[in-house]
Amino acid sequence: MPKILGRSIVACQTVAADPGAEVFGSFDPGRGRPTGRKFQAATDAEVDRAAESAWEAFGVLRSIEPERRAALLDTMAERIAALGQDLIDICSEETGLGTTRVISERERTTNMSRMFARFVRDGSWCRACIETGDAARKPIPKPDLRRMLRPLGPVAVFGASNFPLAYSTAGGDTASALAAGCPVIVKGHPLHPGTGEVVALAIAEAVRSVGLPPGTFSFLHSGGTRERAIGERLVKHPCVRAVGFTGSLGGGTAIERMGRERESPIPVFSEMGSTNPVFVLPSAVETRGRDIAERLVASATNACGQMCTCPGLIFAIRNETLEVLERGLAEGIDAVEAQVMLSPGMRDRYESELERARGVSGVEQRAGGVGRKIAGGRDDDPHPVRGHAGLLRTTGATFLKERQLREEIFGPATILVVCANENELKRCAAAIIGSLTGSIFAGPYDAALAGELQKIIELRVGRVIFNGVPTGVEVNSAMVHGGPFPATTAPHTTAQGVMAMERWCRPVCWQNTPEAALPAELQDANPLGIEREVNGVRRRDRLSGEARAS
Repeated sequence: MPKILGRSIVACQTVAADPGAEVFGSFDPGRGRPTGRKFQAATDAEVDRAAESAWEAFGVLRSIEPERRAALLDTMAERIAALGQDLIDICSEETGLGTTRVISERERTTNMSRMFARFVRDGSWCRACIETGDAARKPIPKPDLRRMLRPLGPVAVFGASNFPLAYSTAGGDTASALAAGCPVIVKGHPLHPGTGEVVALAIAEAVRSVGLPPGTFSFLHSGGTRERAIGERLVKHPCVRAVGFTGSLGGGTAIERMGRERESPIPVFSEMGSTNPVFVLPSAVETRGRDIAERLVASATNACGQMCTCPGLIFAIRNETLEVLERGLAEGIDAVEAQVMLSPGMRDRYESELERARGVSGVEQRAGGVGRKIAGGRDDDPHPVRGHAGLLRTTGATFLKERQLREEIFGPATILVVCANENELKRCAAAIIGSLTGSIFAGPYDAALAGELQKIIELRVGRVIFNGVPTGVEVNSAMVHGGPFPATTAPHTTAQGVMAMERWCRPVCWQNTPEAALPAELQDANPLGIEREVNGVRRRDRLSGEARAS
C-alpha cells in the first residue's frame, strides 16, 4: 500500500512535518469508527506557497506545446491506474462505497484524463479563428484579426465528498484545467484525505516525469477547524484566477460570493444541488409502469442516493393505471436495505431533510424511512452511518404551494407528485428550480404532451433524457453536466466533455500582429496542425503549411 504520510503536497513535494499544525483524522463509515490515520491540515504559509508556485508554473504551462499537456494527462491516467487494489481499498474504507463502485469511478477518472488528452492534441477546442486582413478594402482597410481561447491562470479545485475520484483530486475540474494550460491547487476533502493524498502523489509523479514545472500541481490537506480557513485563503489569494467546486448549495454560493467580492473578481464554477425531476406520462405508465418503477428505485437509491443525478422528484398524472407505478415504487423502496452513507454528518442531514419534507401538510410517507429494520432483519445497527430509503407522496397542488418540496434531499429518498391533469403537470414542470437533468418517460400516445414538457424543462435543466434514468454520466464530448442555478452557478458551462476546458479560459484577439508574436495555433503555417476557422471555413493545415478543407 502506498505510504500515507498525512501531509500536503505543495509544488509536487510532500511538505515537512509541522508539530504546530492542526491534525485531523479520517473516518471509516462502513465500520462506524475512525481509521486511525492522522492528517496535517495545510498552514497559511503552505496555501500561499502553493498559489505562488502555481503562478510561476503558469508562465511556462500556458505557452508549452499541446503535446506536453496531453502527455501529462495520459501519464496521470497511467499512474492512477497503477495504484491498483491499494487505491480501491483506501477509497472504500474512507467512503463506505463498495469495491465495484470505486473501480467504476477509477475507470471513469482515468478515461476522462485520456479524453482530455485527445482534445488537447486535436486542438479544435481552443476555437482558433483567423480573419485575414485586406489592405485594399474600401472605404477602410480590413485589419488582420486572430482569436482563440487562452488559459486564465491557476485554478483552485475543491474536492467533492460523494465522488472521491471522479470529482476530486484527479477529477474533471483538475483534468480539464490542466488540459487548458492552468496549474491546479486541490483543496482535499476531509472525508477521504488518504484517497486524495495517494492520488495527488500519482499526479505529482506524472508532472515530474513529463518535465513540467513543479508548481503545476499542489494538494492541500483540509480538515478540522482549518477547513474553511484554507478554502477561503485559497479563493482569495491573488495568484488564483478561477475556482471549481462540487458540493452543497451553501458551500457553493459562499465560495461564489468570495470570488465575486475579491478586489479582482474571479469566476467560480460550482456544481451544487439538483432534484433531477422525472415525468412519467400516462401511456408509459400503462404500458410499462412496473418496469419504470424498478428503474427509478434503482436510480434513486444508487450509492445510497448520494449522487448528484439521483431522481428526487417523480411526476405522474392521476388515473386508473397509476396504481401500478405507485405500488412498484413503494414495494421497491421497501425492499431496499439500509446502506452506508459517506459520514455521520451526511446521514444526519439526510434524515433532517427527509423529516422536514415529511412534515409538510399534504405530504405522506408511502414506503421506507428511518426506523425500518436494516439488512439481516435486526432492529439495532452497530454501525449507525446508514441511510434508509424513503418514498414520499404528495399532490401537484401541494408541490406548487410548498417551495421546500422543490429542494434536494441528498440521500436515498424520492417524492412522488401526483398531478390532477396535464395542465397541473405542466405547471409543476414550470415550477422546477434549476437541475442537472430532467427525464421524460413517454409511451406510444404521449408524443404531444412529451413535446410540450420538453420545451418547458429545456429551460430548467442541462440534460434532457427520454425513457431513461438520470444516473450515469457518460464521459464524452457531447455530454453536458451542468444546469441553471441552483444546480450550478454557471449555466452556460458543463463540467464534462470538451466544453469543460473552456471554463478555465477567455477569448483573446490579436490584431495586425507579426507572425512571430502569434501563438502557434494562429500562425499561418500552423505548425501544430490543429483545426482552425480561416475566413469562415474550417481548415486543418499540414505541417508544411499546405491547407486543406477539414
